[in-house]
Amino acid sequence: MSKSKPIAIVSGVAAAAVLLGVVSYTATAPSTGGARGACARAAVSAPPAAGGYPPRGAYARRDAADKLALGRADAPVVLIEYADFKCGYCGKFARDTEPVLVKKYVDEGVLRIEWRNFPIFGEESEAVARASWAAGQQGRFWEFHRAAYAEGAKEKGFGKDRLAALAKEAGVPDAARFAKDTDGAAARAAVKKDQEQGYALGATSTPSFLVNGRPIAGAQPLETFTEAIDAAAKSAAAKDKR
Repeated sequence: MSKSKPIAIVSGVAAAAVLLGVVSYTATAPSTGGARGACARAAVSAPPAAGGYPPRGAYARRDAADKLALGRADAPVVLIEYADFKCGYCGKFARDTEPVLVKKYVDEGVLRIEWRNFPIFGEESEAVARASWAAGQQGRFWEFHRAAYAEGAKEKGFGKDRLAALAKEAGVPDAARFAKDTDGAAARAAVKKDQEQGYALGATSTPSFLVNGRPIAGAQPLETFTEAIDAAAKSAAAKDKR
């Protein structure tokens, strides 16, 4: 059964706060109860006419040492993804859309993808978010990401033994360090930082995205992302020529 959930992304830069728009979409509740948000498929992206976007890089970290990012730190376009490993539509994006974006844009130096852990479906969501961060500390975040989003992975749950199995599948070299990092204060702080940024932007469901400040809500078709990335790259090139 599905239900409608609103999502508002409010973006503020320096002293100015710009309302990027309110978008709504059909949200499918996860199998676990008590979620603070929802996992969405059908979505609406705020077009440029809906309002201005923040300056390029306002929310992008552009940290070359960021282990939860793909692509050049100085890429003209940054896609920030707020997602939960228990979200089925986040998994669909990860399997069907993201690899195409990586090949078409990241590998060409046009796009940088920055991940934000945005666990909204309870304790297992929090645990797997911390585990993904822990895998990243050993340089295996994206391998863990791939394993956790594999078809049927979320149905197996994300208990402690399952997280260890995913880490092994991802090639995390030090299992003891992984377990310690997953339960450590640094992982909790990193996840909380991502989570607070998502809520501050008004994201209430997963997946939610910013493409150089342009909000995209839900696992939309590939064309929605390519259009947004192409437009952002064109805009960035025009600014660089000034």
